[in-house]
Amino acid sequence: MASSKAGKRGKPSAGPKQELPAKIFHALNIISLSLMIGSGLQIYNANPVFGGRGGWTFPRTFLLGGWLGGGRNWHFAAMWLFALNLLAYGVYIFGTRRWEKRFVSQGDLQVLQKGQNPKRKNYAWHRLIYTGIVPVLLLAIASGLAMYKPAQLYWLSGLFGSWQTLRVVHFITVPIVVLFAIAHFLFSQKVGGYRLIKSMFT
Repeated sequence: MASSKAGKRGKPSAGPKQELPAKIFHALNIISLSLMIGSGLQIYNANPVFGGRGGWTFPRTFLLGGWLGGGRNWHFAAMWLFALNLLAYGVYIFGTRRWEKRFVSQGDLQVLQKGQNPKRKNYAWHRLIYTGIVPVLLLAIASGLAMYKPAQLYWLSGLFGSWQTLRVVHFITVPIVVLFAIAHFLFSQKVGGYRLIKSMFT
């Protein structure tokens, strides 16, 4: 009997499980963001945002498209994949009320101010970062659409003041998203370990 109980205690837990829509969302996000960054840098090199045509450019290793037209084609195709994927996930998390566990709450803000439990604080920081990236992603899409169709969406491009400001804003969203991805990975590992990250892709 004792050995039977010990065996039960020694049996590893099944680990976290992720819903299929969440797995699909993350996979498509990684693919679309990688394509957009590579092709976006190809577009950037044609006319650098900082320093004019003689400004600093990115090495060919990080580029996608081969030339300006090819970079634009890849970038806009990936943009639609990213935008539609984000829209579908937004419908999913609100329809299933998943947002209650993913987005920051008043309780999380109180924990960050006065909480003493390190694990609870990690969860709160994770949700705060997860919530904060939403307006950045929407800004990236809005500024991208404004550059994609400046004549048709003149009212949108006009909100940014000038073409250079529009380009700078769109470009700055890229490192922010990359930093978010890194922070998202690190906090996921901190609160759930490697098994949590693995569960998103298996």
